[in-house]
Formats: sequence, C-alpha cells, structure tokens
Amino acid sequence: MLSPFLRVDSLDKGNSGVAMGGGDSQIFPGSRYRPSLKRPIWIIFLVSLVSLFLASSYIYPPHNSTACYIFFSRGCKPLTNRPPPSPARELTDKEFASRIVFRDILNIPPVQSKSSKIAFLFLTPRSLPFEKLWDMFFCGHEGKFSVYVHASKEKPVHASRYFLNREIHSDEVRWGKISMVDAERRLLAHALKDPNNQHFVLLSESCIPLHDFDHVYNYLIHANMSFVDCFSDPGPHGNGRYSEHMLPEVEKKDFRKGAQWFSIKRQHALVVMADNLYYSRFRDYCKPGFDGKNCIADEHYLPTFFHMIDPGGIANWSVTHVDWSERKWHPKSYGAQDVTIELLKNITSIDLSVHVTSDVKSEEQVQACVWNGIRRPCYLFARKFNPETLDKLMMLLKF
Repeated sequence: MLSPFLRVDSLDKGNSGVAMGGGDSQIFPGSRYRPSLKRPIWIIFLVSLVSLFLASSYIYPPHNSTACYIFFSRGCKPLTNRPPPSPARELTDKEFASRIVFRDILNIPPVQSKSSKIAFLFLTPRSLPFEKLWDMFFCGHEGKFSVYVHASKEKPVHASRYFLNREIHSDEVRWGKISMVDAERRLLAHALKDPNNQHFVLLSESCIPLHDFDHVYNYLIHANMSFVDCFSDPGPHGNGRYSEHMLPEVEKKDFRKGAQWFSIKRQHALVVMADNLYYSRFRDYCKPGFDGKNCIADEHYLPTFFHMIDPGGIANWSVTHVDWSERKWHPKSYGAQDVTIELLKNITSIDLSVHVTSDVKSEEQVQACVWNGIRRPCYLFARKFNPETLDKLMMLLKF
C-alpha cells in the first residue's frame, strides 16, 4: 500500500519545484494571492484514482499470491475465511449418503504388519497356463500372499499346490459386459474376508510376474496409493462411449478410461464393494450397443469411480504391462519366439506410462511412474503371453 502514495508524494514534490521556479511564474503571471487551480485538481484526481483502485482491490481481492502481497501487507490469509465456492450442483440423497460412507472408509488408517498379505486375484475362463511359473514365484513366501481363482467356463486343473481349492463361486463372464466387473467384485469380496489381505492385484490367465516376490511385496505393501489405470480420452473409444443416461451421478467431464488390471489398497477394495450407486449407472447404461455406442464397462467403471471419489489416491497407471502399439482391438500377444532376456529387460526398465487418445489427433499422454515420490519403473507384471512361452519364461525368470 505504500508504493502508490510514494509516487504521489514524488509527483507533488516535483510539481512544487516547478511552481516555485521561473517557469511557473511565466505560465501563471499575476498576483501572488491568486490561487493555482490546476495543481490541486490534478493531485486530487490522482489520489481519487488510487483510492478507488485500492478500494476495488479490497472488495474484489486478487487470487494471485504475488498480487496479494502487493495489496495486502498480510498476504491472502484473510481469503481463507471466505466461504468455499458452491458445488456445480447439489448432490442427490443417494450420492450424499454414498460419499459419507466412502469418506469414512477412506479415512481408515492403513495397516502394515508382519502378517500383511497380498491377495492375487486370477480372472480366467479355465486352467491357468502359468501356474508352474507362479509356483516358483510364491515358493518360500508362505504367509505373505493369498490366491483366489475365478474360472468362468471350466473347472481348472492345477499344477501348483498354491492354487488347490482356491476357486471361488464363479459365473459366466462375457467380454465387454458388466459381468466382467461382477467377477472382479466377486473376487474382491472373497479376498476381503481375510483381514490380513491389505493389497489386491487383479490378474488374467496370460499374466506373468516380472520380478521376484520380495520386490513385488515391498513395492505394493509400502505404496501410498493404489494403481488404477485412468485417463481422459476425448475420442470415440473414450468420451464417445458416454451416455447422458448416467446423469446426474456421472457427468461427461468425469468419464474416464483405463485397463481393468488394478492393484488396490484395502480401503479402495472396500469402497468398491460398498458402491452400488455408481456401479448401477455403468450396469444399466455402459454396454455394447446401448444408445448406439460401444461402452465397455470394465474399461470405464473403476477409472471413473476412483477419479470421482478419490482422484489423489490412485496413480493413474497400472503395474501390469501390456503392449498396445499395434493399435488393434486387443493388445499384442507374445509367442515363444518373442520371449528374450532383452524383451524382459525392456519392459522392466520402462518408467513412463503412455496413454494414446482415440481421436484423430492420437495424442500421447505421458506420465512418469512415481512411487511414494520417487520415480521408478512402472511394471511388476506383464500380460498377453501365450502358453507356449512357459518353458522359456521359467528359464529366464529365475526368482
């Protein structure tokens, strides 16, 4: 507040000097008792202008921090007492009730103890072709993991003791339908029965581990967030799948997309099971052919849900690698000829998550993989390996 008045004082002194000099007497010849009108009017006008400016700054305070410290000697602290902006709309009763439940669940402090376990949730149509590889991965770490298998078509034949009698009640799963999400929730529900399960990883029959068990365990158990793939895609295979029937609970600006292969903390697993409101919107209005669109529920439900209720609690990338470089409906599959030590090193060294939009721009959205504030490689698992790769993988991956 001092600088405007300093300028006025300087101007006043400058004018006084001119008034007392010879120039002044030449411009205003006459009696020394004749008052000079021009100088006071111009000073009054300037002071009035500055006062008006300061008054406006007080009534409409600036939001820029630098401007705050120019106009307010105490900065913008008084702005914190102003009422928060009104929400874009008022929540419905069901939304309000759901958000209260979610808030209380998310505020449950995380538990880390020697008995903390990771739940490995296998979503498969039949037997798991990589059970022998997973057996090698799990061996010697009993008490630190749990296994759950949802086999939707055939009863699995097991090659590992860790998978014996680990099937849960399963139902039909159809690609692109809400039944895929139902299977995920069914796996979560069974795994949540064990209070020691603190992290939950969804895997397919084509998934393999990329690191030894200790590396995976420490990465997930000590992570301060969940790993849910989530990004905004303005193209036809992103926001183009949105239906206004989801309103008012799900708005287009919140609609997100991502791979279904999550790795989530216990609190997030609980809110997924507690949710019925948002789930019902995707069950009813996100399905192939509805409203003339090709909405895939498992690609949109959880990314949108977590973006809405806890955007800061997810990493926005998955710890399961998949190669979409071929830009087809399904990602690249790896055969025996593709599996080399160089391939595995390349995958495990990636520390950037890349999403590509489906619009004409095909924009790449690149994000560094940050774990607890530290940039680290992104992937713990990889998928779309064909069964024929088992022997080669067991030779290369020596856990």
